Amino acid sequence: MAMSGGKDDGSPMMEMNTTPLIDVMLVLLIMFIITIPVATHSVDIDLPVPNNEPPPPDMIDPIKNKIVLTPDNQILWNGTPINDGELVRNLEATKAIQPEPELQFEPDQQASYDLSIRVLNVIKGSGVTKFGFVGNEKYREFGKAG
Repeated sequence: MAMSGGKDDGSPMMEMNTTPLIDVMLVLLIMFIITIPVATHSVDIDLPVPNNEPPPPDMIDPIKNKIVLTPDNQILWNGTPINDGELVRNLEATKAIQPEPELQFEPDQQASYDLSIRVLNVIKGSGVTKFGFVGNEKYREFGKAG
């Protein structure tokens, strides 16, 4: 009987068996696919380290500034519309206040992702140390608006 097109005269097959080669190549391909890092689009923000010590008496009622991003691409600083230049000036002014006021960031659900990234990069570049995301509890369940 002849196997895979060989002759039945007892002579050895002259064609190379490619099945093991293909198996090894498939295993290598799967290993490369698994080890490729996932492409992420994120902004790295250095969040503060948790501290369980009680705050000093002068920090019990600190000043808080709130940045809100609206669906119509407006930046609100404590409820007042501002532009990018005013945002930079306000951030520089708040760094000079002792103790430094807390900066709260709350983008609207329909706010532009591009605007959010731009504002977060400005905040990160300003060197503000007291920064927090607020209002996220509205979006605890995916697809449910607050």
